[in-house]
Amino acid sequence: MLTLLNLRKGEKVEMVIRRHWIVFAILWFYFILAILFTLLILVLLWNNSVGYLVTIMFWLVYLIWFYIQWLNHELDLFIITNNRIIWVEQISFLNRTVSEANLWQVQEVNSKTKWFWANILDYGDVMVQTAWTVSNFDINFAPQPIQTSRKILNVVDKYRDTDGTMIEPWDEGHPENT
Repeated sequence: MLTLLNLRKGEKVEMVIRRHWIVFAILWFYFILAILFTLLILVLLWNNSVGYLVTIMFWLVYLIWFYIQWLNHELDLFIITNNRIIWVEQISFLNRTVSEANLWQVQEVNSKTKWFWANILDYGDVMVQTAWTVSNFDINFAPQPIQTSRKILNVVDKYRDTDGTMIEPWDEGHPENT
């Protein structure tokens, strides 16, 4: 399971949500198209140094693009603990945001699947709306969006049933402060 160094005392990871495998299948489809494009260029410009130069330049640019796209999808994740939701989003290359909200701030959790393939392969969007400055946590291409949103709501309901009585390290009743 996932190990986080900044978990609070008594906090445990309930679930981790990553992107559905279809995102990577789409990236591999683009990779196959790039190979076909390379073969087309090499056939059209056979025995021509310009063809080789164009092919090399194309692959240099394409592989950088492919790596950045892969990173953007691979590093996005939702971490739901028994006390908070952490949303790690890789926006672009070397541009990452980490947001978190306590479970008592969660107002609603929605899921959405659209189109044929999303329903067949069971992927979609999961949206968590909170009473916080960043009001929405959205993960696209989430696996099993309906079951995932229900699991998140179960964690939130379990937290609310305990009245959010998890002792925080800065509270007066914490063993380190007595």
